[in-house]
Amino acid sequence: MTVLDYFKLKDKPFCYIDTHAGAGLYDLGSTEAQKVGEYREGIQRLRQQEPLAKALAGFRQTVMDCLPENHQHHYCGSPWLAQALCRPQDRLRLFELHPADAEHLRQNMREIHHPSRAQVFCDDGFKGLLSMLPPPSRRAVVLIDPPYERKQDYLQVVETLKTALKKFASGCYLIWYPCLSRQESQTLPAALQQLSPHNYLKAELHVHAPRADGFGMHGSGLFVINPPYTLPDILQTALPALVDLLAQDKEAHFILQSEIA
Repeated sequence: MTVLDYFKLKDKPFCYIDTHAGAGLYDLGSTEAQKVGEYREGIQRLRQQEPLAKALAGFRQTVMDCLPENHQHHYCGSPWLAQALCRPQDRLRLFELHPADAEHLRQNMREIHHPSRAQVFCDDGFKGLLSMLPPPSRRAVVLIDPPYERKQDYLQVVETLKTALKKFASGCYLIWYPCLSRQESQTLPAALQQLSPHNYLKAELHVHAPRADGFGMHGSGLFVINPPYTLPDILQTALPALVDLLAQDKEAHFILQSEIA
């Protein structure tokens, strides 16, 4: 949200590219959501907390405002949120490899007032990203958040970004990654930093200590190449508030590192 708001400070349009867009909207009352129940330790805390820290209030309001009246028990994925934030002159290019999710995404995008801004592709988002660069406007925000279910995903993120930066060095690239005990997760940020050692931001939110058995996520990370200069100060306020809100044990903490040229 902060990155897109920054890009809107200039009238010139930009392109938002989402490599693993998902379905766009998720029903928190569905059987699957109720079975897993992860939302109760995340977005539900954010929705129900009163009073809510000022640093988080704007995000919560934006999320709630972008949901239609008949979807108030849903949670928005990145493409839905981006569509709500982008202007008529901006363009969204959304990739989702899973056919069922891609079709759900198409249907969800049709419900929005300006569906012509968004194009949905049932395709490999890594390859799709490279086919879109450089964008005609020469301004782009790219979100890369694969599921990392395969070890190869970690390497593919790095290799794709190497090529992307050669084709379009000035893009703002946001890479989500899970905080896991496995080596591939722990070494990914350093590999990403090597791609842009003088213009990056790394933010991690750890909500509990790693499990003794080594399984499961204990947090999330976001690595940003070519971040807005405003982002570190905003996260310096927001991340402590998120730790207080989402902590599941006393080991909860955040990490924030940046170097901006």
